[in-house]
Amino acid sequence: MFDPSELMHNDDKLHDECGVFGIYAPGKDTSRLTYFGLHALQHRGQESAGIAVGDGCTVMVRKDLGLVQQVFADGDIAALKGNVALGHVRYGTSGAKGWEAAQPHLSTIGDEIIALAHNGTLVNSDALRRELINLGVPFLSNTDSEVATKLIGYFTQKSSHIREGIRKTMELLQGAYAMALINNTSLYAFRDPYGIRPLVIGKFPNDEGWIVASETCALDIVGAEFVRDVNPGEIVRMNDEGMVAEQALEPQAHSLCLFEHVYFARPDSYLEGDSVYEVRVRMGQELARESFIDADLVIGVPDSGVPSAIGFSHESKIPYGEGLLKNRYVGRTFIQPSQELRERGVRLKLNPIKTSIQGKRLIVVDDSIVRGTTSRQIVAMLREAGAKEVHMRIVSPEVRYPCFYGIDTETQDQLISANLPTEKIREHIGADSLAFLSIPGLKSCVSPGDYCDACFSGDYLVEIPEEFSRGKFLEGFSPNNLGKHKSFHESVQAAYASDKVPAHVLLREAELRKSKGI
Repeated sequence: MFDPSELMHNDDKLHDECGVFGIYAPGKDTSRLTYFGLHALQHRGQESAGIAVGDGCTVMVRKDLGLVQQVFADGDIAALKGNVALGHVRYGTSGAKGWEAAQPHLSTIGDEIIALAHNGTLVNSDALRRELINLGVPFLSNTDSEVATKLIGYFTQKSSHIREGIRKTMELLQGAYAMALINNTSLYAFRDPYGIRPLVIGKFPNDEGWIVASETCALDIVGAEFVRDVNPGEIVRMNDEGMVAEQALEPQAHSLCLFEHVYFARPDSYLEGDSVYEVRVRMGQELARESFIDADLVIGVPDSGVPSAIGFSHESKIPYGEGLLKNRYVGRTFIQPSQELRERGVRLKLNPIKTSIQGKRLIVVDDSIVRGTTSRQIVAMLREAGAKEVHMRIVSPEVRYPCFYGIDTETQDQLISANLPTEKIREHIGADSLAFLSIPGLKSCVSPGDYCDACFSGDYLVEIPEEFSRGKFLEGFSPNNLGKHKSFHESVQAAYASDKVPAHVLLREAELRKSKGI
């Protein structure tokens, strides 16, 4: 029998893997601008941070574990000089969590150094890594990002052009990726053919330079103007020739991750033309239409639940108020709480405003329930503070399936909605009622189009190899688009088919060079 206590984790939120920020701007302090761009994207990754800079001759990097302000001192920024820079913040969902996994990843192509930063997850990275190791390609980590870096180097050596190396690599990669890469003179950005993870292009006034970033809020902080999104399957290059774009892969149905709107993105960002804040307000309004209940006060769980709580209040005509105060100085820290404080969990980050909620029937709006830990603690905390009733309203559908495209849910048994029906979840968290926004309701709040909703529906866009998904699903669930991976030889053959170069010849040459120690 399923035991909900097995799902008790200190951190009960889904996490996106990373944030990417790249800049080409001769004459500007590119490393300092990258530092501030990463500050704007800190919510996307808090385990490590790094900045690489190209100075026309080489590429230098500084990266370490910790938050942006912990990793970089003013002297570090001053030492990183160049016209092109690349930054990254990471929350690891694929591979190790040590220094070697911090990005940007450095690699060499002959005498040239490149640095790559990645947001997303590659579902066929294990197979690609094995084959590259067999060809004598060394690895420092087990991250999928390093696999992409080494593939780009491998194919660039074949063609002598980085853009061609990127294009061939994109033909092999399976999964979700929004990547940026620099050498000593240029900035490149490219995106998977579904556009699952966001990546935007910005420009400084008076043609003073270009930016690529995971979100538009990072453009705002450095004074750049939004130009457009990097298109699915597209490569863009920025250097002294300006911006050049190439459609490397045929775009598929444009399918941005819906959870970007629910939780990941900052509310002051725009995704595919939609204001994230306004989308979250509309989500609250739709939730009120789908699951109205009479109450005295609507409150939101800070921060992502607040816009939706405002929308719920507006639609339901029930007053909105602040009922939970967030301690904004509690984040990821190197000083771990005592066991007693750890057991109190959410109180480290949230505290009730007793005068606002005492004796009231509350509607509490939150972005999601993943494992149930946080919701259970919030309900108990509000009751202790004097709430008469606590009705939980969740502005995402039930998260039933693991994500393989850049979110940290590896197995279905971590997800309470995959294990229990809604009424049992309500009992577990101790609420008087519980309701989730429907999938059609969520989609009605964003611009018309296709979106990735795999974590809600089990409808995976990119085929998930059997070796990658093995052991990840509970018995009785039948997700769509599970299969077997293509071998490296098959994939390389397809990648080179358009050039009439037999892949087995290339691989044989590589193996011959390895055997001769070349």
